[in-house]
Amino acid sequence: MQNRLPEIIDPIHLADKRGELHGQIPLKQLIRLTEKLVNDEGIVSVDLYFGREGRTPKIDGKLKTTLHLQCQNCLESVEFEIDHDVNLGVATKFEHVERLPDEVEPLLLEEETMLLTTLVEDELLLSLPDYPRHTHDCMANEIVKKYTAAFEEEATKKPNPFSVLATLKSTGES
Repeated sequence: MQNRLPEIIDPIHLADKRGELHGQIPLKQLIRLTEKLVNDEGIVSVDLYFGREGRTPKIDGKLKTTLHLQCQNCLESVEFEIDHDVNLGVATKFEHVERLPDEVEPLLLEEETMLLTTLVEDELLLSLPDYPRHTHDCMANEIVKKYTAAFEEEATKKPNPFSVLATLKSTGES
């Protein structure tokens, strides 16, 4: 079942009301993220809780999805699961960012409202690995196969330099 999420959110208003957002966003809606994917099929499960810690508006929650990235070893698709904890402190001015506690990441609002997809997409982009790879050694297997085949082919073309010694041994000459 797909829960309906708002397209535009006001994080400070949601924090004042202790709002919660639960639902799913199709990966196809996250354009900057899908540019880095092998395919854009799937969804992102969104669970966000808004509140205040003292005077600071906060967003806590979790984002879950499975992405299909390109393995940087074999260039095939590799599944990458993301189970990302969101822990943001909302600031409206750059000066306020410096006052945020160290344990929260800053979210600097340029306007009162923002697209929910922008928030989700930014968090997922920060979760991507620099060099996605399979957990097994996919490239080593391909290299071994390639060079083994090349070596066997080369070995059948060249005459064996030790074949002369074999003939000497069989004739009994020393």
